[in-house]
Amino acid sequence: MAARAMANFSLDDLRLVAPREQWPNKEAWSAAAGASWIIEDAHIYEDVGAAVADLHFVCATTARMRDSVKQISAPQGAASEMRSRSRAGQKCGIMFGCEKAGLENDHIALADVMVMVPVNPRFASLNLAQAVLIMGYEWLKQEESGVLGRETAFDGPGREGVQMLRTRPATRGEMVGFFEHLERELDISGFLRPPEKRPQMIRNLRNLFQRMGASEQEVRTLRGVVSSLARAHRHRDKVP
Repeated sequence: MAARAMANFSLDDLRLVAPREQWPNKEAWSAAAGASWIIEDAHIYEDVGAAVADLHFVCATTARMRDSVKQISAPQGAASEMRSRSRAGQKCGIMFGCEKAGLENDHIALADVMVMVPVNPRFASLNLAQAVLIMGYEWLKQEESGVLGRETAFDGPGREGVQMLRTRPATRGEMVGFFEHLERELDISGFLRPPEKRPQMIRNLRNLFQRMGASEQEVRTLRGVVSSLARAHRHRDKVP
């Protein structure tokens, strides 16, 4: 599952230190859930020192304080530092320990920063995939690409904000046209009374609808609703 988490957030250089099981193995392929390139391209090392030898900056994840003078950072700060160094051409890495015992103090000594996740201090243990997911998320977030979710042959990734599917935001002219249409029908129905309160009532209505950030399609729908209600009102007035 750690390989899958890496693939989710564009991390692809998996380095394993003395894995207990033969590598790669059936369980790893299954847990990767399609992130096969992470498994295929993984590098195996005899010890941690060899695994980080070519790196310029190393973060070590841990859930507990260690008896050493070492900078401590939350995931966001560590990811920001790594992204900055990466842009400057430096190679960075994140060390994760085994789920049973985590990293040893000798491993921590090889790191520049200890990374600690803000969690419930009474139950701070994360499994390996969770830790990779958190660090990967913070790493990719620093890229500030703004894209969200899945990209397919039919749909692009999402972005924050209102999603306009096959439509566009309404123009001010279209909104004003709707306001005038609505106000005209409200005048006919007698809603905008007494006269001295009409200006403030109109402002309130316009502010209400303006806040919704309507699309062009939604404005046409609203005008259709107003027209339908107006026709029903006039028909009712004609019934003897």
